[in-house]
Amino acid sequence: MVAFVTMQSLAERPALAAKRARLLELLRSRAFQEREVMLSSGRTSNFYIDCKQVSLDPEGAALIGELFHAVIDEVAPEAVAVGGLTLGADPLATATSVMSFLAGRPRAAFLVRKEPKGHGTNQWLESCRLPEGSPVVVLEDVITTGAATLKAIERARLAGLRVIHVLGLVDRLEGGREAVVREAPLTTLFTRRDFLPDPPGDPS
Repeated sequence: MVAFVTMQSLAERPALAAKRARLLELLRSRAFQEREVMLSSGRTSNFYIDCKQVSLDPEGAALIGELFHAVIDEVAPEAVAVGGLTLGADPLATATSVMSFLAGRPRAAFLVRKEPKGHGTNQWLESCRLPEGSPVVVLEDVITTGAATLKAIERARLAGLRVIHVLGLVDRLEGGREAVVREAPLTTLFTRRDFLPDPPGDPS
């Protein structure tokens, strides 16, 4: 199951539609660059989206937190926590957790390390002691191959959490969604098409 949150799906909630539009404006102006880059996956690309330029901004963080909270209330209302692989997911999880508290439906945040903690319990996941089997949503800023998201899902499950959904900011439409949905349903706020037109002959 893959879902894309569109302006149409938010039509009955114009305030959220306006906030999604504003978030896209921020991403386009501050995070998006149309240039040749090497991605963390090792692939080269003609565009780059550095979501931290927006997720670490006060307005950007507030918009992300409110929109992510609203989407989670729709697609995974039973979730009690949100989190993902450090570093990209950290500000997303914090913003979403804070906004959920302000909305009166608090969800904790958790962080998945890239390497186990080097002392103490050597744990991969930092959280506020979520009970075994807690339903959670894994967050991601940009989905490319899906490798980082899959690692977050795996580590969350090894920590005893139940991943019921994945929520991302941007899907680059480069195969990651197909990999992720084999493990959990996926929803994204935006895709590559919100930033660039499809190249001629692109089947995605």
